[in-house]
Amino acid sequence: MMTKHYVNKKAQANGDHEVHKAGCIYMPSEENRKYLGEFSNCEDAVKEAKKSYKQSNGCYYCCNECHTS
Repeated sequence: MMTKHYVNKKAQANGDHEVHKAGCIYMPSEENRKYLGEFSNCEDAVKEAKKSYKQSNGCYYCCNECHTS
């Protein structure tokens, strides 16, 4: 199933830009997120996010399998 993914434009304290699935309770506000596209997995979404933000990572809550730091 394809899911819409977004990346937080604001970095976390550790420098990571978190990738979120649509509907995540930790989704950044509209002005602080960038739409990445629809993906069937978080690996592809994080790969897309890294084109804009080299230090991108999956959200612990909605993209846990891609959360590495």
